[in-house]
Amino acid sequence: MTDNLLKAQARAQELRREIEHHNYQYYVLDAPQISDQEYDALLRELQKIETEYPALVTPDSPTQRVGAEPLKAFGVVKHRRPLLSLGNAFTKDELREWVKRVTKLLPGEELEFVCEHKMDGLAIALTYENGQFTVGATRGDGEEGENVTQNLKTIHSLPLKTHDGSPAAFEVRGEVFLPKSGFEKMNKEREKEGLPLFANPRNAAAGSLRQLDPSVTAKRPLDCFLYQLGWVEGTGMPATHWDTLQLMKKWGFKLNPNNRQCATLAEIENYYDEWYAKRDGLPYEADGIVIKLNSIDQQNTLGSVGREPRWAIAFKFPAHQATTQLKDIGISVGRTGTLNPYAILEPVYVGGVVIKQATLHNEDDIRRKDIRLGDTVIVQRAGDVIPQIVGPVLEKRKGNPPVFSIEEKLKSKDGKSRCPVCGSEIYRPKGEVMYYCPNSACPAQVQENLEHFTSRPAMDIRGVGEKLSAAFLAEGLVNDVADLYELKPDQLASREGMGEKSAGNILAAIEKSKTRPLANVIFALGIRHIGEENAALLANQFGTLKALSEATRDQIDAIPGIGDKIVDSIVAYFQNKTNETVVERLNSILKTPPVETAKKTGPLDGEEFVITGILKSMSREQAWERIRAAGGTTKPDLTKNTSYLVVGEDAGSKLEKAQAKGIRTISEEELLKMLNPPSSGQPRLFQ
Repeated sequence: MTDNLLKAQARAQELRREIEHHNYQYYVLDAPQISDQEYDALLRELQKIETEYPALVTPDSPTQRVGAEPLKAFGVVKHRRPLLSLGNAFTKDELREWVKRVTKLLPGEELEFVCEHKMDGLAIALTYENGQFTVGATRGDGEEGENVTQNLKTIHSLPLKTHDGSPAAFEVRGEVFLPKSGFEKMNKEREKEGLPLFANPRNAAAGSLRQLDPSVTAKRPLDCFLYQLGWVEGTGMPATHWDTLQLMKKWGFKLNPNNRQCATLAEIENYYDEWYAKRDGLPYEADGIVIKLNSIDQQNTLGSVGREPRWAIAFKFPAHQATTQLKDIGISVGRTGTLNPYAILEPVYVGGVVIKQATLHNEDDIRRKDIRLGDTVIVQRAGDVIPQIVGPVLEKRKGNPPVFSIEEKLKSKDGKSRCPVCGSEIYRPKGEVMYYCPNSACPAQVQENLEHFTSRPAMDIRGVGEKLSAAFLAEGLVNDVADLYELKPDQLASREGMGEKSAGNILAAIEKSKTRPLANVIFALGIRHIGEENAALLANQFGTLKALSEATRDQIDAIPGIGDKIVDSIVAYFQNKTNETVVERLNSILKTPPVETAKKTGPLDGEEFVITGILKSMSREQAWERIRAAGGTTKPDLTKNTSYLVVGEDAGSKLEKAQAKGIRTISEEELLKMLNPPSSGQPRLFQ
């Protein structure tokens, strides 16, 4: 190295340390030590050195926060450990029940908690190796997320390089959000430029983080709080969540300054009351608090149930409410033909969000609440997400507007009530609250079915979402789900913004879906009342899609756990000529592995199980899998065919119902004995 290069290298290293120090002081500690002009001068000096000596540029340089080339699409990151979702409590009684449940599961142990604000933002997972930020991903579905590394680098409160003492490799998790002040400033600028306004800070944050061009993200004033370690390579980590947070702070991460340790339920409730009262004055959107067990050992002991940790819960703030006028009631068509009424409202701000529409559920619910056109209505964001109408403000009602009727709303000139999309005559099955469009070829149903068919629990065809499904239909490329398998590379690659690589990825996902298990295929068909559980039952019973499509009513009715409503839905689906054609095509296209349908000889053969409460030795999903593997069937609710109700900790109302119906109840320990009977051929525990 020349003397000049050595001097430049030393100065560049010094500048990086100094700039990152001031970044930390300003963005994390909110305690700036120099003026903006002095900071800019340091950054410009570093940029000048790196321009003159490109070999000196390092990945963790402050100059690398912005500058990456725009992407065509985000890559996928598989999370090393799943990002779980939190269970919710909406009342203090529900919070107390959770504390009681945790106390029971940890008998005799001293409990301590950490309370945090539940941020209304976007969950992220950040990987650091040898002190450098290497990969950043969104939560996604919990198993996989989008690679948004370059965009995350533009957030100044997020360190590109950790302070000394951090592990060789680790992951931190947190929330990206847009402060209220930044949100308001952005919307004012967009209004001046004639651009559409963002509806709320969360949507603005999510949209900003998912920009394909990092330079766009860099212009958005995003921030982030980190709240958990995902995984760490090595040992010697603190024994408590609180001490882990303090360690993360030493490594340079920004934590919410309002986090608090709480030793008792009363302290948790005081924390909640305090921040509920101060909620509107916070500089960011928060929709509740999160309560976590402080002990890491206790967290590991409790583990998770399904996709929710047992050791943490979100205690949500009550929904924001506002009043506005109900201008009209629209009708949308769902995947199974349901006609879903929704409110068209005079736009109103509710909890920082502009609400223009709200769910109305069904005609009976509208009448029960006595909601009528022109009413002044109370609108709330349920869970601070989905807008709902609580009811009308009756004293503001003018005159006596008619009671709402879907049939009247959709009545055509010939006097018949027709689907608003395809014009088919609608109907309401006896005993049901919903009206239906009977036309499975209705464009609205086809699009919903396309989205359902390609979803992860179904055929798992990545890249085909709402927009692409709508475009396929509008352009006549796809008229039913079987048409997806006829798509050609040039039909996709020629689309604006698609490109050969994205088209190739979609076609590869379509091809891969041909070998999806039968249960996923049956679920993908979108048959009314057929969820993942019932799809698995049908797959195990019939073995192939062809056998199911040709099954008689009696054959379907004979399956334990399949009730009359479900039988009617299955028979009606396969008798429909449009569906029959689609299924025939799928039979010729798919390479679905057949399912062994020989009579099971497991210890639980012919028995149906329902589970209530929390199991200690395994999650509910694991118990279901073991029961099925042993020849039994599982159902989410009690039926006339239920053999046993497995009762875990804090059993719910199913226990009382089972006792009233005379259904046998067993403990988790008794279930384990039934799953693992003696090898001597002795009978099961119960006969």
